[in-house]
Amino acid sequence: MTHFATPEHERLAREGMYRPDYESDACGVGLVAATDGKPSRRVVESAIDALKAVWHRGAVDADGKTGDGAGLHVDLPVRFFDDAIADSGHKVLPNKLAVGMIFLPRTDLQAQETCRTIVESEIIEAGYTIYGWRQVPVDISVIGDKAQRTRPEIEQIMIAGPMPDEQNVAEFEKQLYLVRRRIENKVIAAQINDFYVCSLSCRSIIYKGLFLAESLSVFYPDLTDPRFESRIAIFHQRYSTNTFPQWWLAQPFRCLAHNGEINTIRGNKNWMKSHEIKMASLAFGENSEDIKPVIPAGASDTAALDAVFEAICRSGREAPTAKIMLVPEAWQGDQVLPPEHKAMYEYMASVMEPWDGPAALAMTDGRWAVAGVDRNALRPLRYSVTNDNLLVIGSETGMVVLPESSIVEKGRLGPGQMIAVDLHEGRFYHDRAIKDRIAAEQPYRELVKGFRQLSDLPPAAADSLPDMTRAELTRRQVAAGLTIEDMETILAPMAEDAKEAIGSMGDDTPLAVVSAKPRPIAQFFRQNFSQVTNPPIDSLRERHVMSLKTRFSNLANILEQDSQNERVLVLDTPVLTNADWLRLKADFGSNVAEIHCVFPADGGPEQLRSAISRIRNEAEQAVREGSTEIFLTDETANEDQIGVPMILAAAAVHTHLVRKGLRAYSSINVRSAECLDTHHFAVLIGAGATTVNAWLAELSIADRQARGLCGALSLDTCIANYRKAINEGLLKIMSKMGIAVISSYRGGYNFEAVGLSRALVNDLFPGMPSKISGEGYASLHLNAKLRHDAAWDSNVARLPIGGFYKQRDGGEAHAYSAGLMHLLQTAVAKDSYSQYLQ
Repeated sequence: MTHFATPEHERLAREGMYRPDYESDACGVGLVAATDGKPSRRVVESAIDALKAVWHRGAVDADGKTGDGAGLHVDLPVRFFDDAIADSGHKVLPNKLAVGMIFLPRTDLQAQETCRTIVESEIIEAGYTIYGWRQVPVDISVIGDKAQRTRPEIEQIMIAGPMPDEQNVAEFEKQLYLVRRRIENKVIAAQINDFYVCSLSCRSIIYKGLFLAESLSVFYPDLTDPRFESRIAIFHQRYSTNTFPQWWLAQPFRCLAHNGEINTIRGNKNWMKSHEIKMASLAFGENSEDIKPVIPAGASDTAALDAVFEAICRSGREAPTAKIMLVPEAWQGDQVLPPEHKAMYEYMASVMEPWDGPAALAMTDGRWAVAGVDRNALRPLRYSVTNDNLLVIGSETGMVVLPESSIVEKGRLGPGQMIAVDLHEGRFYHDRAIKDRIAAEQPYRELVKGFRQLSDLPPAAADSLPDMTRAELTRRQVAAGLTIEDMETILAPMAEDAKEAIGSMGDDTPLAVVSAKPRPIAQFFRQNFSQVTNPPIDSLRERHVMSLKTRFSNLANILEQDSQNERVLVLDTPVLTNADWLRLKADFGSNVAEIHCVFPADGGPEQLRSAISRIRNEAEQAVREGSTEIFLTDETANEDQIGVPMILAAAAVHTHLVRKGLRAYSSINVRSAECLDTHHFAVLIGAGATTVNAWLAELSIADRQARGLCGALSLDTCIANYRKAINEGLLKIMSKMGIAVISSYRGGYNFEAVGLSRALVNDLFPGMPSKISGEGYASLHLNAKLRHDAAWDSNVARLPIGGFYKQRDGGEAHAYSAGLMHLLQTAVAKDSYSQYLQ
């Protein structure tokens, strides 16, 4: 697709604070379906009425006519288009009919003609016959000036496909999907804007645009034609905050309409780049390159979800299965969930990361009409079923006026629930029934029987805590940037009480980029949090919907349906102890590729960049040679070798493997000396790490326990407490983003880089905001070198006192210093404001 970006839109993205990927919706969405599977005019009219009823969920421009998007997705009215073909002078062939609804550039006639040529060429190349183009009648009197200025030329291309006995409908739809993707890729290559294929299908057609919901059937007179009959109608009224409405962004998209946000969208997009390699090869064979990338560049969260949903459906999965694969219910902590359902979810979780966030979804693949909600049901869907075979479901009740005497059932979907209509069989399914059907499609309990737990692995043969003198430990701590304050204020509460330290709100220290003290790289990242309409989760009271489950060897194709996960290992948390690290390495055996993340201490500023390049290349080579487990470690740092900041190493490997299409073939396990607190763990996981082992923090705990600083607690208890505190902290950080599962948080870059070079961020953390540029490889090399020199250049290294959390003499500068506080107290005591100002 190509975007309908306005000059103002582009200017604000380039010069201002606006970011297109921060779009947030609060839409009206729903569907009307015939539960007996028989097309009728009533379905279309009811959907139009429902759309008018949710007009208040759409924004209106100052001109009173320009809306921000509304649309309708209905069955293809074959009789209507047969008559249109006959009226144009063509003979209607007995072949299957398909129609493309296309937005073309309106003002650039040469580009418009180029687009038509591309469309026709690809359709003919696929072996189909073109009846011709039809200019869609529109009433522009109902749209405002802004909508008019950006209005595309709207035309339909009518196609004669294969004979009915040559190809079934699903296969024809799949081929049309491939044709559309080839068309889109060629238009992009031709650098033409304002082109978009709303639908190219033998099953359905989409009418949408930038008008008020009540104007849909006026703008498109086609929709008032009595020949427009349908078994299903998906409707959507868009309200998007902090963004610029565009014609192509109006919903419905090709398969679904969505009210809400996908909080995990960055991670989902990254992971899909890896999944699509295997997925495309299996489902589309020699045509696999035509569908890549599955998610087009610049797609909104809903457009991205729709693109993946469509690809899964065109690959052969049914719409209800695709829904629970992408947006599952919270199953891990559900004690009453049927075992077959739990096994189904466990299997699907091993091959696909959930698309997490508030979601009310109306979906169709041509055969199924499906409506469902997210695991928290943060976007409501209410439904009514009538005795004359009509299902109405949407964001609000009463959207369609139904006689109370005709209603046989009404209700609201609960967390993770869905309902569906099989339009071919004419059968209505409730949540339990449709999930029973999906769970019975494959022997999921057998498929997950081989999944292993950490407790199934033999104990580590070597000592998990290497023998290290106190002096050596101190050197390591200094080189990692740790301080006495870190030990006392941060580490001690976690080891002793299994709780994170509690501090007052606010940070009066300089940003890491302007600090006179070398800072750990984790402090250059600021956590994101839920905004606008995507609410956070209460990680204490809503624990049942959250999970830190981490899977290894889940390298299956998301479309495979056989036992391909014999070696899957499931951990309760991505936080590894030193013993866990050794057990995993021993269990994975020859599948492990260990990469030492260090660089020479006597080299110049270019050494850090060179080390990152080496680490990337070693990781790529290892994966290509069959290693399924990458182990990154800085434990070999010594007097001659400086440890690479492991956030950079993990991000470098993750992004490099994603770009090479190899990330789905291997896990990335990180052993870091710098890692101490929850924030550091979160940045590492957010940058793509599968697991994290804070080996030096554990040695520091062991040292404190050996010196009697942990009371009567045993070392095992202290380490267990530390891991529990980190786990609780990770859940809290995820909950602030409204993310429920760690697999969806991983690789999502849910941070803002403050003070890191934009070039470095673009290379290692693509898509992460970096409004304040700053330190690059040379500066970060200097920071690491200063810490290394402090650790190794003296006979006896001393752990610095710190001063980041509390003001200390010789520590980090604070805006509210002791001298300032004393001056303020004196001024207050003497009632002398002038003395304070001086």
